[in-house]
Amino acid sequence: MEVRLFLEIGAGGILLGGLYALIAAGLNLQYGLMRVLNVAHGEFVMLGAYVTYTLYTSLGLSPLLGLVLQLPLFFLLGWGIYGLVYRGVLEQGGGPAQLEANSLLLSFGLLFILENLALVVWGPSLRGYQYLHHPVPVLGTLFPVNRLVALGVALLLTVLLLGFLHRTSLGTAVRALMQDPEGAEAVGLPLVRLHGLSFGLGCALAGLTGALVSMLFTLTPSIGMPYTITALVVIILGGLGSVAGSLLGGLLLGVLEALGAYLVGADMRTALTYALLVAVLLFRPYGLFQVKTRPPGQAAGG
Repeated sequence: MEVRLFLEIGAGGILLGGLYALIAAGLNLQYGLMRVLNVAHGEFVMLGAYVTYTLYTSLGLSPLLGLVLQLPLFFLLGWGIYGLVYRGVLEQGGGPAQLEANSLLLSFGLLFILENLALVVWGPSLRGYQYLHHPVPVLGTLFPVNRLVALGVALLLTVLLLGFLHRTSLGTAVRALMQDPEGAEAVGLPLVRLHGLSFGLGCALAGLTGALVSMLFTLTPSIGMPYTITALVVIILGGLGSVAGSLLGGLLLGVLEALGAYLVGADMRTALTYALLVAVLLFRPYGLFQVKTRPPGQAAGG
């Protein structure tokens, strides 16, 4: 009985961890490539959730069909924000520490703009809808269909992102820029285009995650920051610049939170999460997937 119970808890954690992995993969593209610490990343999750909610409740459009529409929408939104907000900071240089500090300040401003925009458009009240919420048996346990669908879509998108990075010439250029920015620039890779592509793709993944989140949880304009923090924890667990690490780290964090909530109570779940984070930082600071990258502006061998 105990074994089955822990299997059920672990399965529930994996369902949540798939979303964590997708959120972190988008932020990992931005922070791992450009050292842009976008603390407004969760706000794109929030906007994606509200857009899906509006399309479903006002137009009757399926959230799964809405995913197809939101991919180009949030990609273009991210590309535009990169050009308006972050491109100038990257071109100023000043070293990785200065870049992270400047991008952090800009991102906080963006966070408050997007959150207040959501307050104006949708208001502060809790919002939500029911979609594929009926349970189905899986391995002797009942799970809501929407959670299974969210996990499947999140894993599929993460695998497609891995395929893009490892199987296409454009993805290879992105990975080269992550690992050796100066070398990539020396061989003529278009830095501005790759930065815009990666930031836009990161925002698109956040928007798609928001669409999945809207099927599972109620919405308020303030839900973004917790998702940003979760994404940062997953990135540290899995390794900076490693999308595969984000997948493993997200699943691990989801299972840990589910087990922690059962063993020591929901109030201690966050404490266990950060205990794991501290352990990784102490004993494997590069994360579960060791990916050594060089920040923009840092000389080789530095």
